[in-house]
Amino acid sequence: MINQQLFHTLHQLSRHLTNKLNETLKPLGLYGSQWAVIFVLNKKGSLTQKELCDYLFVEAPPMTRTIQRLVKQGYVKQVPGQDKREKHIQLTDEALREYPKWEQAVNKMNHDLLKYLSETSQEELFTLQNNWLQQLLKGAD
Repeated sequence: MINQQLFHTLHQLSRHLTNKLNETLKPLGLYGSQWAVIFVLNKKGSLTQKELCDYLFVEAPPMTRTIQRLVKQGYVKQVPGQDKREKHIQLTDEALREYPKWEQAVNKMNHDLLKYLSETSQEELFTLQNNWLQQLLKGAD
């Protein structure tokens, strides 16, 4: 029974956090799925669409739509790779200029949400989540 409750609570929490993120980013013209792509590209640089899909655990069709929206908004560009079929996705100069504003909004939201957890609880939660994720990733190989 605890398994069902654990996963139910995780799903509820995930949905709540996604909704909060979308509410935070909507006035800035973004959704959480777009922010995820922008955040990863800012941290990792140029990636292929497949690499983005694999990293974010998103299937190709929704990733294609997200990238198309970001291209239309002027936040990402597609650069041909060595293999003509492969395109690398990277942030535009406009996205790099806007990034601090988006990051500040997300950081404020995160801070507001974390006020309910002590610093020790935050560290414990991070450790549990990170360890679980690493084990799942190892099992996926």
